[in-house]
Amino acid sequence: MTQQFAGKSAFVTGGGSGIGRASALALAAEGALVTVAGRTAATLEETVRLVEAAGGSARYVVGDMTDEAQIEHAVQVATEGIGRLDLALNNAGYDGEYQLTKDYSTEMLDRMIALNIRGMFLSMKYELRHMVAQGSGAIVNMSSGAGLIGTPGFSGYSATKAAEIAMTKSSALETAPHGIRINAVCPGLVDTPMIADLDEEQRKSISAAHPLGRIAYPGEIADAVVWLCSDKASFVTGIALPVDGGYTVP
Repeated sequence: MTQQFAGKSAFVTGGGSGIGRASALALAAEGALVTVAGRTAATLEETVRLVEAAGGSARYVVGDMTDEAQIEHAVQVATEGIGRLDLALNNAGYDGEYQLTKDYSTEMLDRMIALNIRGMFLSMKYELRHMVAQGSGAIVNMSSGAGLIGTPGFSGYSATKAAEIAMTKSSALETAPHGIRINAVCPGLVDTPMIADLDEEQRKSISAAHPLGRIAYPGEIADAVVWLCSDKASFVTGIALPVDGGYTVP
């Protein structure tokens, strides 16, 4: 590893599993002090344990990423000891269940809006207060290929993921003069706990829908996060980067 983030702080929401955990491990491997946030202490503790076992530095903060006060507190924790916030991955999200629009659960839609849109917006709000003050920073928002194309049975989810991309682009334009870059990553299907209930036939069907013929590994998405946070992407801002095995290719 290059230790390119040595001396920097990183904040990861939804860091207890899947892409969030893989990204926390990858950022820590590059030298960042990583703070992971989420609702479940046990899974966050496991992420910290894995980071430390690999020789990295991490800590966790339990918080509801739909609650403004808890988000503000979590971001503040991420700055403690270093006094700044250099990198952030807003990964916490909710995908819901397959439902046609005519049958879509209002409760499920409200939960998606609260976490995917409001939670990400508020996370950026408090992250950017630190980054604008210091005149630097990089944020990655975890959107989805569903935010780029139509996804039957997931219209509400697609809507929230498209909104995340719009927030990313608007905020990137606002903050570019302050030396801050904001980008989104748009995965296809990834082998995370979110798809644990799929049976083998469903996995085969979904894998076949990706031109590369398989589901992504969390680490492959984490690699894109690290790149967007790094100086190798120093002239990249406001993009929605598909990491989807070709799923969204027209």
